[in-house]
Amino acid sequence: MAERRDHEQESRRILERVARETAPGGAPFVVLAAKDARDHVTAADADRSDPIEYWATRVGRTLGFIIAIGLLVWLVYAATRSG
Repeated sequence: MAERRDHEQESRRILERVARETAPGGAPFVVLAAKDARDHVTAADADRSDPIEYWATRVGRTLGFIIAIGLLVWLVYAATRSG
């Protein structure tokens, strides 16, 4: 029974978030996506009491972001190259 209650609470939380994000007066999707991306790269969810975990998370996520951008640039270059 407790498991069902947990599922219901999770479902309600998700529905409330969707309603907030899609409300006409709410922040635009792009703004929310940019904030989520910034929080992810800056390791906002990492344990700040452990400096090694915090900085390793930040460095790893930043390197991943840089590599993803590099791959995207390479893909555009390869797709637009004449030949």
